[in-house]
Amino acid sequence: MSSLSLAVRDSSTMLRRNLLHARRYPSLTLNLLLTPVMLLLLFVYIFGDTMSAGIGGGDRSDYIAYIVPGILLMTIGSTVVGTAVSVSTDMAEGIIARFRTMAIHRGSVLFGHVAGSVLQAIASVVLVGAVGVAMGFRSTDATVLEWLAAFGLLALVSLAFTWIAVGMGMGSPNAEAASNNAMPLILLPLISSAFTPVESMPGWFQPIAEYQPFTPAIETLRGLLLGTEIGNSGWITIAWCLGLTVLGYRWSKAQFDRDPK
Repeated sequence: MSSLSLAVRDSSTMLRRNLLHARRYPSLTLNLLLTPVMLLLLFVYIFGDTMSAGIGGGDRSDYIAYIVPGILLMTIGSTVVGTAVSVSTDMAEGIIARFRTMAIHRGSVLFGHVAGSVLQAIASVVLVGAVGVAMGFRSTDATVLEWLAAFGLLALVSLAFTWIAVGMGMGSPNAEAASNNAMPLILLPLISSAFTPVESMPGWFQPIAEYQPFTPAIETLRGLLLGTEIGNSGWITIAWCLGLTVLGYRWSKAQFDRDPK
C-alpha cells in the first residue's frame, strides 16, 4: 500500500475509535452542550425584550435572530473542550505512548481525534440550531450558496479550534487541567459580539471584543444567514482559522513527536 493509503486507512481506524468513545460516553458532550442551550434560553426568554431594545429591535424575535449565530459559534468552542479532555486522557492512560510504538501512520492518531471532534462539533451545532429554530429563529432570506458558505464557515472554525484543543490536551498533565486550559474557548465568545454589538461596549473594552477570532466569525455568520453587512469580517475569519489551524497542528505534532519522559 502507498503511504497515502496507509495514512487514510489508519486515520479512518482512529476516527472510528474516537466516535465509539463519544457514543459510549456521551455525558461529556451533553454537559458541554448545556452551556450554549441554557444561555440561548436565558437570553431569549428572560432578557430577550430588554436586549432587543438595546440593539434597536422591537421584541425578543429580533434578538433571537441576533443571538443565534453567536450561540452557534459558542457551541463549537464548548464542544472542542471535550477534545482537549479526551486527548489528555489518552496521554495520561499511556495509549498515545503505545500508538507511538505501533506500525501505524504517526499522524493518524491526531487526525482521528481532529476528524472525530469536527464531526461532533457540527452535530452539536445542528442540535443547538434546531433549538434556536424551535424558539423562533428564521433565515428565510439566505440563498443556497449562503447556507453552504455558512456551513463551510462553521466547519473551518471547528477545524481551527479543534487543532488548538488537541494541542492543549497533549500539553496538559491530566483531564482536569485540560478542561481548565481550554476554558478560553468558552469564555472568548462571552466577550465578543455574540450578545451585544461591539460599539455598545465601553471604549476600553471594545478592542478586546473586536480583535479576537470569534467576533469576525460571528459577524460573517450573521451576514450569511441574516443578510447583514459582512465587510472584511469574512477575510479576517479565514485568516484567523488558517493561522490557528497551522499553529495547532504544529504544536500538536511537536508534542506527539517528543520522546516520552
